[in-house]
Amino acid sequence: MASSSVSPIHRSFKYDVFLSFRGEDTRKNFIDHLYSALHQKSIHTYKDDEKIKKGKRISDELIGAIADSRFYIIVFSKDYASSSWCLEELVTIMEYQKMTEHTAYPVFYDVEPAEIRKQSGAVEKAFAKHKHEKEEDIEKWRKALKEAADLAGWELKNSVDGHEAKFIRKIIEELSLELRSINFSIDKKLVGMETRIQGVVSSLGIGFRDVRMIGIKGMGGGGKTTLARAIFDQICHKFDGKSFVENVKEDSKPSLSGLKSLQKQVLSDVLNDDHTIISSVGDGKILMKKMMSNKKVLVVLDDVDRIEQLEALVGEPDWFGKGTRIIITTRDEQLLVAHRVKLIHNVNLLSHEEAICLLSRYAFGREIPSQGYEMISKQVVHYASGLPLTIRVLGSFLCGKDKQEWADAIERLKTIPLTETLEKLELSYNGLEEDYKEMFLDVACLLKGETKDYAILALESCGFYARNGLKVLQQKSLITIDHNYDNEECVGMHDHIEEMGWNIVRRMHPDKPNQHSRLQSNKDIEDILTKDLGTDATRCIQLRTKKLDPGFIMEGLKKMKELRYLDVCVEKDIDANICGRLPWNWKFNKVSPYFPNTIRYLRWRTYPFRSLPRTFQANDLVSLEIDYSEIVQLWEGGQKKVLNKLKFLDLYNSRLRTLDLGLTPNLKTLTLRGSNDLVELHMRVGCLKLIYVDISCSKLRILDICAAENLEVLVLKNCYDLVELHMPNACLNLRSIHLSNSKLRTIDLRQALNLEILRVEECDNLVELHMHRRCLNLRRLVLIDSNLRTLNIGKTPNLEYLNLGNNCNLEELHMADECQKLAYVNLSYSKLRTLDLRLAPNLMKLELTNCCNLLELKAPIEFLKKLLYLNLSGCSRFSSFLFETTDDIFRSVVSPSDELHLVAKSLEICPFHPESNLPKLRFECFYKKSPPALNKNLEKLISFGLCACTNFETFSGSICGLQNLRNLTLEGGIPEAPKDLHQLKHLEELSLLSTNIKNLPDNICMLKHLKSLKLESCWLLEKLPEDIGRLECLENLTLSCAEIKHLPDSICTLKNLKSLVLFCWFLEKLPEDLDRLKSLEKLSLSSTKIKDLPHSIVMLKNLESLELNRCSLLEKLPEDLGRLERLEKLCLIKCKLIQDILNNIRNMGRLQELHLEGGGIIHLPQSIILLKGLCILGSRELLESFGFTSTIKTTEDQTLCYLYV
Repeated sequence: MASSSVSPIHRSFKYDVFLSFRGEDTRKNFIDHLYSALHQKSIHTYKDDEKIKKGKRISDELIGAIADSRFYIIVFSKDYASSSWCLEELVTIMEYQKMTEHTAYPVFYDVEPAEIRKQSGAVEKAFAKHKHEKEEDIEKWRKALKEAADLAGWELKNSVDGHEAKFIRKIIEELSLELRSINFSIDKKLVGMETRIQGVVSSLGIGFRDVRMIGIKGMGGGGKTTLARAIFDQICHKFDGKSFVENVKEDSKPSLSGLKSLQKQVLSDVLNDDHTIISSVGDGKILMKKMMSNKKVLVVLDDVDRIEQLEALVGEPDWFGKGTRIIITTRDEQLLVAHRVKLIHNVNLLSHEEAICLLSRYAFGREIPSQGYEMISKQVVHYASGLPLTIRVLGSFLCGKDKQEWADAIERLKTIPLTETLEKLELSYNGLEEDYKEMFLDVACLLKGETKDYAILALESCGFYARNGLKVLQQKSLITIDHNYDNEECVGMHDHIEEMGWNIVRRMHPDKPNQHSRLQSNKDIEDILTKDLGTDATRCIQLRTKKLDPGFIMEGLKKMKELRYLDVCVEKDIDANICGRLPWNWKFNKVSPYFPNTIRYLRWRTYPFRSLPRTFQANDLVSLEIDYSEIVQLWEGGQKKVLNKLKFLDLYNSRLRTLDLGLTPNLKTLTLRGSNDLVELHMRVGCLKLIYVDISCSKLRILDICAAENLEVLVLKNCYDLVELHMPNACLNLRSIHLSNSKLRTIDLRQALNLEILRVEECDNLVELHMHRRCLNLRRLVLIDSNLRTLNIGKTPNLEYLNLGNNCNLEELHMADECQKLAYVNLSYSKLRTLDLRLAPNLMKLELTNCCNLLELKAPIEFLKKLLYLNLSGCSRFSSFLFETTDDIFRSVVSPSDELHLVAKSLEICPFHPESNLPKLRFECFYKKSPPALNKNLEKLISFGLCACTNFETFSGSICGLQNLRNLTLEGGIPEAPKDLHQLKHLEELSLLSTNIKNLPDNICMLKHLKSLKLESCWLLEKLPEDIGRLECLENLTLSCAEIKHLPDSICTLKNLKSLVLFCWFLEKLPEDLDRLKSLEKLSLSSTKIKDLPHSIVMLKNLESLELNRCSLLEKLPEDLGRLERLEKLCLIKCKLIQDILNNIRNMGRLQELHLEGGGIIHLPQSIILLKGLCILGSRELLESFGFTSTIKTTEDQTLCYLYV
């Protein structure tokens, strides 16, 4: 741990402060009080009448004291300058002040700085006493006085209203800060400390007046003490008293005398009094409360391990004054909880980068490994696993050693653990009770990395109180509870703590594995089993192997009479197991299975035998888990045994055909998943403790679980043959059911009134589902791919998730009451006609894809305010409607990227109302990002129903009320444009395609942000609004209209217009002031009746494309067309009357394309050859007539020829 920046190394001084003063003026008042305050703050101070010994020359002692002091406080009084002693002392101080690391501070007690600087006023009178002194002495004294007066210091007259006590407090505070900034320099070898300090200090809340206790918890060697010390050093100056009590665990032994000693230490530290007498711990408590209740103190208790220590040293908050902070470090979180410590910090181990840096500082004296040691340093860090203690020890040990010695050390650590680390860690283990010690060793040797649920099952099977035990181990910092990728709680443990556990198991017989209580090493286990070396010492075995013959395992177990835990996995191809092919070359009839009768927990993956052995009494067996096995019947020879202690039975992927649960009266969980041959399951009276059943992928046709009245979870996935399910008459504890791919026609759950999760998937035959009318605990209901027509889910106030997708015949859904918590609803492909969203006011996701019959969504105002996802695609009104966002939809500021796009297309007929005369519209709608008033927009869009029939007035009002609509497209037989288009203040694109609109509303000119206006195939449109020039942001204007004869003159005021496309059959002329369109880059005229182009067209300096297509009446081009110097494309397609292109075309230096297809051009000017790279397009005959032959090419579709000049 610690700081990645290295602090400078400061010189060590004997004194923190040297006091310079004139005794007769201030010794018995100000100086006495100041000295006492400095002493109270543990600031080591030199004061001449206290320190100079008799018989010594004062000058020598004084100079030595000045030289050995870091700070000088010079107290100037009215008569200070009258003393030559004081002035000589000042001269010496000012000489040292100029040196590094000495600082002088003047205190102007009853004089002003100007009087000292100029020796005026009272100072002048005092200084006059030296008129007979040597001139050179007077001069140096004057200089010293002036230099001192120029320094930053403190003036009583102008500070804290002249109150001496407050003045002294101010001096102490500022001086303490200076000392702290110098003294608090984090050990240069530590790494990453600043961030950890900051995290704890922020939670201390320095400045608040409450009494606050915080805990720092972590494993041994993790840096708790280091962190606490660094925090203490950084903040202690802010308190009236302070005490850092180290090694509380060790120093409090024996209990009473040790605690008294620690109580005395705290009082002595805080009060600066070594004479405190404590007669008993109880007396110490009373005395501590009495002496510290009015003091703001900082106390650190390091390495606490018993509650008695906290009760004796920091018993109650009212023992201490306001603002007190108490920091407690411990390995046992429960101590902190029991003492009502609310703020607990876990010490984070070092990251890889921090560990490398820390190792480098100890091993190499630098930030990074020395060249050539990079890879081997990573190996050391990997071994240390972020533990600072291990890294420091190894770094110091490896310092100065060569790479071979490093390699030897790493190799040694694989078999011989680092003693110093293990001794530190084992302190936590030694403090455990005996049963917790056994549980710890089981976790360290067998269960590390397993899920918490599995660890509890295994430990409980072995007779331990697992839940409480794991909590104790966690609080003692011996294990961690983390989450894996599946968000399951898992038992974790630091590598060195695991190593400590194995060391405890092995150290009594390091070379005799058969004497170890726990075995996990494949080599050791195989050696013991094959050589028949088993002993009573072995309690637990965990074996993972690919080669060991199961026969040897069985033979080797016979001498292990005390074995309680057996976990075996002989790996093989699971597919081969399913097909009945065994990988081992041995015969079953040569080997009889054997298990010790003491076994309580038995797990065997790929068990090769067809039954459990007859000799196995299993009287103590609690958990039996045999996966991917060859088991056909549970007991050899069909024997029946009552297993009174068996609680957990898992025969996953077995060949079992029948099972009688009457022989397991205390069974709690049953897993037969993947037992594809299972056809009978007998569940008689006596299964009252059964809480979990999973019989997925079986061949059961009938399942009767009436005897399992306390069942909590039922899983029946992929039971393709299941036709009958008989539930208990009372199943009040049933919380979760998962059914899939069955042949059930009816499911009766009316007795399961406490159900929380119900999943029924792909049960195509299901026509009836009966639920209790009050499922008050139901949170998730998934019912997909059934044949239900109606569903009544009753009163479900806690329902959060409802998925009824792909129920293609579902016509009715009944909900008895409002579901405040319902956030997700999926009704895709249903036949519902109406949906009342008032019952789900907090809905966030709604999936209604292809609900073709849905006509009405009842969604009152504000009921959609939390909606993040809505899909109406495939409904009658919406061919495409998908909104999805993860953004905050309640933003108060509209983002420029918020967009709503809407496309409306007319239909010929409405499938629900074929006789209706109303306009029929279908929409495509999508969002980009999320408008802040999203819910209002959605309400408007669905407010006029989901049927295609549309009341146009209602439609118009709803469309124009949409906020942040950026793109609006209306397509098809729409009779008129919405009247209130001007309300769409954010509209940027408006497209009217193939509509029946005759006139646009004048208020369209109020769309200040409109950038694109497309009026395509609007053959009935007669004119544009006269004020269209008010669309100041318009960049693109496209007109495809038959009736328009002229354009309004105001069109020439569109200063931002870049593209003007006109396909207007009856358009006769363009406005004369076309040159005012300064930004125009494209002008396209098609099929117009224009005869002449306005001469102003040649003034369009930014025009890049001029397209004149099928303008059959156009006779000529403007004579000055060559002035369009930026023109890149010129099209004269089928302009029959234009025969010549003027010679000034040569001025169009940027011209790249010239289209002459089907026109009347019969001559090209000779100057055209100057336009190098120009592409001319037309028929082959035309191009050849111009004299081009060999360079003519044909387009891919063979419709046009072209050449490059």
